[in-house]
Amino acid sequence: MGQLVYVAFSDDEQTMGFAFPKEERDALVAGDPVKFQLPRPVDLRFNWAHAQLPALDAAEARELVVDAWRMVVPKKLARAYDLAHPLGPE
Repeated sequence: MGQLVYVAFSDDEQTMGFAFPKEERDALVAGDPVKFQLPRPVDLRFNWAHAQLPALDAAEARELVVDAWRMVVPKKLARAYDLAHPLGPE
């Protein structure tokens, strides 16, 4: 069975790659290009973006990870998570 990757970290732990909708990616990067970058050109076909970890606070990183996870799990599981965490990721 294949595995879906929704978050990955660079070896130096400075960059986090995460699942993100392709159609929203340019706006994310344009909104804060110091914090967010596009993936390598070969990876642009995937729903993926990069973030500089030192530029993220813990809550923002947590939200990016949960949103990325939400993209790869069944909708039923995402709904169950939302019911258990009505105030968002903690």
